[in-house]
Amino acid sequence: MPLGRKLRYGMVGGGPGAFIGAVHRRAAALDGEMELTAGAFSSDPDNSRRMGAALFLDPRRVYGSYAEMAEREAALPAGERIDFVSIVTPNHLHFSVAKAFIEAGFHVVCDKPMTTTLEDAEALCRLVKARDVVFALTHNYTGYPMVKQARAMVREGVLGTVRKVIVEYPQGWLARPIEREGQKQAAWRTDPKLAGAGALGDIGTHAENLARYVTGLEMEALCAEVTTFVEGRAVDDDVSMLIRYVGGARGILHASQICVGEENGLNLRVHGTEGSLRWFQEKPNVLYHRTADGPERILKRGNAYLAPIALHNTRLPPGHPEAFFEAFANVYRNAGRAIAARLAGAEPHPFDRDFPTAADGAVGVHFIRTALESGRRRAWVDARYTPPA
Repeated sequence: MPLGRKLRYGMVGGGPGAFIGAVHRRAAALDGEMELTAGAFSSDPDNSRRMGAALFLDPRRVYGSYAEMAEREAALPAGERIDFVSIVTPNHLHFSVAKAFIEAGFHVVCDKPMTTTLEDAEALCRLVKARDVVFALTHNYTGYPMVKQARAMVREGVLGTVRKVIVEYPQGWLARPIEREGQKQAAWRTDPKLAGAGALGDIGTHAENLARYVTGLEMEALCAEVTTFVEGRAVDDDVSMLIRYVGGARGILHASQICVGEENGLNLRVHGTEGSLRWFQEKPNVLYHRTADGPERILKRGNAYLAPIALHNTRLPPGHPEAFFEAFANVYRNAGRAIAARLAGAEPHPFDRDFPTAADGAVGVHFIRTALESGRRRAWVDARYTPPA
């Protein structure tokens, strides 16, 4: 690292009982290049203090609100304050927290979706550019080495011209109304005031981002059926759509949280004129490659025959599985190295620039809005979008 020290970061959200906050902390710690030094872990100051104590933080760096944290961290000497903030709150707070820290001069790593409205997403894009900060969005599935391998193969023309893209994300954990049984993660994810959209925002954006990351294709139009199967639920829990891509390719996207028996079945199939690829999140260390005139090839993570960027995002030798935490950590490591280079006045390695940005976040929010519009109208709608430069 060009800084010669660990990056210091603070966290907003991720308090007692929060699932994703612990995931972010483990991912950030995996490579030993950054350390958690501050936090506002809950809207309840007592809970924030308890979380800080459990993480062995200096009590003076544990805050009762994100606004207090941004102000007081910015007032510290440069050698003591945090370098970036990790935002792991429910969706409705992403914009206000990110805005406060960017305006205070901090880099940002933010959970997805970036915001609950397109207007806020575009405002963040403009603010990131104006303040010249690094902004990383944790679409963590882009961090898997074999996803990066798939992207490299598409870019190199191994598949020829892409014709068909099929991306699915089935889960079953919300098949029953467990939000009414005190399940904390379900409660906020099914509250439109906290989450915005339901399955569409929670996992549909992951599916959209994965397909776009691997293929590089931009949507031209989509036709979505957005459904709420669980009676009384205030957000969608199932979505299916047809997609037309710029250039002529066609796509199918399915995201659902009511598929009983499914765990975390994100998968992607890309079919071109010369071959096809398949990747399954539950078996992330392999990538399947097929052609019309040869046997199926099974490419495995960690081997020397893979693309350099896939190897760059690999930690273990072949045969030692890497999975969810490592993929998440790749987003943190790449973003962290970009931040460290910025702080040191250096240029990051091109591979370290490979993480989802605020522009990707705006595309995701636009995708949610477009799909919801299509579902309401029961019609094809224009899905073309260019985020603020």
